[in-house]
Amino acid sequence: MDVNLETGKRIFETVSSGGVGIFRTDVGYAIVGQSAPAIERIFTHKKRSYDKPCGCFGSLKMFDELIECSPKARDFVHSVVGVHSLPLSIVGRFRSEHPIIANADPFTVKHGTKGGTIDLLMNVGPIHNEIARLALQSGKGVWGSSANMSLGGSKYDFDTIEPELRNAVDTAIDGGTTLYSNSKGFGSSIIDLDTFRPFRIGIKFEEICAVAKADFDVQIPTEVLA
Repeated sequence: MDVNLETGKRIFETVSSGGVGIFRTDVGYAIVGQSAPAIERIFTHKKRSYDKPCGCFGSLKMFDELIECSPKARDFVHSVVGVHSLPLSIVGRFRSEHPIIANADPFTVKHGTKGGTIDLLMNVGPIHNEIARLALQSGKGVWGSSANMSLGGSKYDFDTIEPELRNAVDTAIDGGTTLYSNSKGFGSSIIDLDTFRPFRIGIKFEEICAVAKADFDVQIPTEVLA
C-alpha cells in the first residue's frame, strides 16, 4: 500500500479507537481526534480556548454533501480546489442531518461548529485526503487543528512541534517537511462562504483571490473577520 494511504489509515484507526493523532498536511502538521475525550485532550494539550472551534477534515465530496451555500459559492470552491488544486478552508453552513454531524458526539459538535457553521479543510495532501475519504465512508468525522501550542504558529517540520504536545498523543508520525509554509506561521487560508471574506489570510491566499476575481468577479477583501 502507498505510504500516504497507510499513514491516513493509521491516523484514522487511531481516532476511531478514541485516540489523538498528529500527521503532516501540505499546510502544516495537524492534531486530530473524533471522540469527546479526544477533542477535550486536544484543547487541553494545546492550551486552546474553547472559543476557537476545531475544524473538520474534508473533501469536495464531503463539502457537496455537508455544506449549504449559494451556487456561486459552490462553484468557487470547486474552482479553487478541483480546478486549480489549491488548499482551502471554508466556513459554511452545515446540514445537521448529515452523518458527519449526526454521528458526532454532542461535545465534538459543540466545539467543532459555531453558529450553525463549520470550518471544512480541503485538498491539503494525500494523507489528509485519505483520512477525509475514510471519514465520509464511515460517516464519522475527523476533527482537529494545527499541531502546535495555542498561538505558537503552525509547524512545518515534525521536530518543531512542541515536545509536550508531540508526546501527549497516541500516534505521532514524522512525515518530513510540509509542501507549503507561511512566514507568519499560518496554515490554510479560511474563507467565509456567506460573505467571501477571510477568517484567516494564510497559505495560497493571493492565488485564491486571483481565482475568485478571474472566474467569479469576486474581490476577496484583506480585512479579516473577527
